[in-house]
Amino acid sequence: MMRPLLRKVIRYVIVVGCSMVVALGALLTSIALSGPAAAVPKQPTGQRASDSCSGYLPSGTVVAMAATRDDGGYWIANKAGRVVACGDATDHGSLSAAPAFPVVGMAATPDGGGYYLVASDGGVFAFGDAIFHGSTGAIRLNQPVVGMAVDHVTGGYWLVARDGGIFAFNAPFLGSMGATRLNKPVVGMAADPATGGYWLVAGDGGIFSFNAPFHGSTGNIVLNKPIVGMESSPSGAGYRFVASDGGVFAFNVGFYGSAVAPPSAPPPAIPSLVGTWLGDPIPAQSPSCGAASSEFQFAADGTYAYQLVTSYCTGSAQSGQYWIANGNTLWLKELNTGTSYPPPPPYAAATVSFVGANTLTLQALDSGLTYTFHRQ
Repeated sequence: MMRPLLRKVIRYVIVVGCSMVVALGALLTSIALSGPAAAVPKQPTGQRASDSCSGYLPSGTVVAMAATRDDGGYWIANKAGRVVACGDATDHGSLSAAPAFPVVGMAATPDGGGYYLVASDGGVFAFGDAIFHGSTGAIRLNQPVVGMAVDHVTGGYWLVARDGGIFAFNAPFLGSMGATRLNKPVVGMAADPATGGYWLVAGDGGIFSFNAPFHGSTGNIVLNKPIVGMESSPSGAGYRFVASDGGVFAFNVGFYGSAVAPPSAPPPAIPSLVGTWLGDPIPAQSPSCGAASSEFQFAADGTYAYQLVTSYCTGSAQSGQYWIANGNTLWLKELNTGTSYPPPPPYAAATVSFVGANTLTLQALDSGLTYTFHRQ
């Protein structure tokens, strides 16, 4: 039996003869009906409510993140300088009081024994084994600082401003976006330990690479909240973005939870969503079971049921609670997973759109893929 990954967004689908056990996340990431859900190139994983972080941060306050040395976890920071540790990350401390200028970025030291926080004036705060190399706190800036990254070769660091300008402290200057007109302002940066280069990320998740490879972006995905920071894996194999609500988007690296706090109480179900919705057919993966379609049943009391319906076989059903947040974001709380595995925590699954009264589309928040359903 494959190891369950109910605490990660990409789910497994187990096929045993004609008995198909389909985790709901498989629908909202990639429709793969045998074995692990196929990876979608240049698309992120993650952005669900956490069960592996040391706490939650208020939505809209998160500004940055940094990875541990073994890439088994990461830290997430907010504008007041409070830090939350996820996965195997060790908490090295937070600011005891909010600084005069808000914290806008963070970066881990090369050995993972500490991290830096940087404020919008370029002031730098060191924790653990982090060493102070300088700041722009006493310099008049054209645009505020929005992020930082540590050079794994020299141990120094770079600061990046909102216009993409770079300030180097005991680290080489490799280029900037300071003279380029941007669609969205730069909000953060990360270093590539493999090449010695760095990436800049804009508020829409667009990426600018300087002597570093492109691993993907969220530039074509509708986000609940804007991207506010990024960090890279210690190997340089990929990177992660963090949004202002604490949601995490991972590219070629692991997802270990987020600091997204689920709504305190599910809002009422919206009448237009109530009913039975049948998805467009999925090509047959097993000759004995034939083609399949996924089916949602949304009830007026805020409960839902989901199942995979095939030509010859009955798919296992999942059920739980659902609600709509921020006008069009579908949240799911699975109470019955249809498997022996325990339910995951509540998570933001997809953006809901209607095409007339009888056609529904769900755009998965983690993969960006869109699925179409028709009212029955």
